[in-house]
Amino acid sequence: MNQRIVIKIGSSSLASPEGGLIRERVRFLAAEIASVLREGRQVLVVSSGAIAAGYRLLGYKTRPRLLHEKQAAAAVGQALLMQAYEEAFSEYGLPVAQILLTRPDFGDRTRARNALSTLEELLRQGAVPVINENDTVAVDEIRFGDNDTLSALTAALVKADGLYMLTDTDGLYTADPRKDPNARRIGRVGVITDELMRMAGGAGTTVGTGGMRSKMEAARIAQAGGVPVFVGRVAEPGDLAAALRGEGKGTYFAAGEHTLPVKKLWIGYLSEPRGRIIVDPGAERALVYGGKSLLPAGVVGVVGDFRPGDVAEVAAEDGRVIGRGIVRHSARQVNRIRGLSSEEALRAADIPRPEIIHRDEWVALPEQPKEVHSRE
Repeated sequence: MNQRIVIKIGSSSLASPEGGLIRERVRFLAAEIASVLREGRQVLVVSSGAIAAGYRLLGYKTRPRLLHEKQAAAAVGQALLMQAYEEAFSEYGLPVAQILLTRPDFGDRTRARNALSTLEELLRQGAVPVINENDTVAVDEIRFGDNDTLSALTAALVKADGLYMLTDTDGLYTADPRKDPNARRIGRVGVITDELMRMAGGAGTTVGTGGMRSKMEAARIAQAGGVPVFVGRVAEPGDLAAALRGEGKGTYFAAGEHTLPVKKLWIGYLSEPRGRIIVDPGAERALVYGGKSLLPAGVVGVVGDFRPGDVAEVAAEDGRVIGRGIVRHSARQVNRIRGLSSEEALRAADIPRPEIIHRDEWVALPEQPKEVHSRE
């Protein structure tokens, strides 16, 4: 099968600081992508820029801050963004397709499968899918970090061979290179540690919402999905091809050793826990190392008011969060059966099965290891 890659383009790569698209940049990126397609690869584009493209036309002098203002700007700008891509790719005889997704599309198995089927057919027909968050309806849009997380989930969904996140900086540095002359670029990262996350800092530009930290968080998700990641700059002809060869102007993040399916990525990294279940050491070992489901006997406490189908955190008695899972019983039921054997739980509560979290709907969140990376 042809190599399949996802290219994430941030607002800072498309729009001016004052808002509005810079058509020359769109054409440049289309040319870079077209050259990659000619080599036989399949390319999906995850593109930000709708809000930046549209807010000036609505009379906003600066990028809007209120959610309804952002949604209105996105409604105007999304059409402009797709028009710019359509014109740019048409020079190479490439049709483009608009795909708008939201967070629940990845958490629901049927919706994720439908999205994948559409993307697969577009790729078979030689189209370039241009994916964006459905900003006009997604109230949590800002949390996706300028579509960084969306690109990681998309890469995992389509089983991409690589995720290339293009930005206005050339990778991760040991410190802010704009302020520290001794800052050094980190060329390759094996495991994203908490130390590296602290290096990433905050947002980088006024055009987009995502900074290096947002990209690191997305890279962590992609790694868990088995996808290697490049974060860096594509500013001159040939830069994208160089990035694909491993010679790009940026930082490379290795794929994780263990691959999680998209639904588990959603559970572990994107879901919003409605409560917490506290377990004893035996249950912790069974969940984290034994590949077992969570049974009532190992539960020692319940916090919050969750319902069946909600996501809950699972924590050890010392407070460490060890993972997340979709609960099969309400908080009230779990509190009623905690500490009981499976047989006792079935007799004590009106439940069809004793499992509180089934292993197929459980994600262990590993403890962060020590620093693992190389500097340039």
